[in-house]
Amino acid sequence: MADTPLPDPADNQPPGYVPPKIWTWDKASGGQFANINRPVSGATHEKELPVGRHPLQLYSLGTPNGVKVTIMLEELLAAGHQGAEYDAWLIRIGEGDQFGSGFVSVNPNSKIPAMMDHSLDPPLRLFESGSILVYLAEKFGAFLPTDARRRAETFNWLMWQMGSAPFVGGGFGHFYHYAPFRIEYAIDRYAMETKRQLHVLDTHLAEHEYLAGDYSIADMAVFPWYGGLLRGAYNAAEFLSVEDYRNVVRWAAAIEAREPVQRGRLVNAMALPEEQRVPERHEAADIDRVREAMKAAAEA
Repeated sequence: MADTPLPDPADNQPPGYVPPKIWTWDKASGGQFANINRPVSGATHEKELPVGRHPLQLYSLGTPNGVKVTIMLEELLAAGHQGAEYDAWLIRIGEGDQFGSGFVSVNPNSKIPAMMDHSLDPPLRLFESGSILVYLAEKFGAFLPTDARRRAETFNWLMWQMGSAPFVGGGFGHFYHYAPFRIEYAIDRYAMETKRQLHVLDTHLAEHEYLAGDYSIADMAVFPWYGGLLRGAYNAAEFLSVEDYRNVVRWAAAIEAREPVQRGRLVNAMALPEEQRVPERHEAADIDRVREAMKAAAEA
């Protein structure tokens, strides 16, 4: 079979571009994130991580992946699991905090969130948001069904999110919102996939209140990403016609109304207005103060 001819280089972006036989890293790439993107792993500098007084130490940022974990922790505390008290330390990924030696020792992949459980000796490291959610659910016996079928369904949707979200964030979000210039092909490709995923969710939620029966870690994982699209992530709500997915809208509204979700969304959330941020969380009062100020401002 003959090889499929490559597109005419004149139509490539930039015009005339032809991929080299061997790719080399000889210039910054990644648009807004060029200063932190690189093709190798490992630490770039020595920096130890701080450790607070609680057993659970979270090192994160209020991105969708980071918010999953703070929502889970606040849900556990609201359910009476005092062992879920935590310190949340801010990792400024735009400044390269994730490449400090201490962070890399917890997560060699240099991505937030990462966590240490100091209730064990020696302390146990955790990375990847889905892994952290499962660990916490099993540690405290909460938000993960024990029935085999419902447990499997919870994992189905959790893994669906873990595998699908890169197309939303790294694909659609990057090319529609963050890339240094617009590429019609890339935006069309990832907008199509993002809308397909929204339709998958909408179809399932037409017959289910939550993703896997009762509210679970599956909902906590999916909500920050797809609920975020409804809230205007990437300034793309109109572009994606998100209001058309009425079952997703209903589901997201129900989750957003939960007080632990509202609390968890504030932690490490530097993209929120300054008066709504809890840059670091070391006790419940850190969130309480911000929520009280928000309430007072709304009533003024």
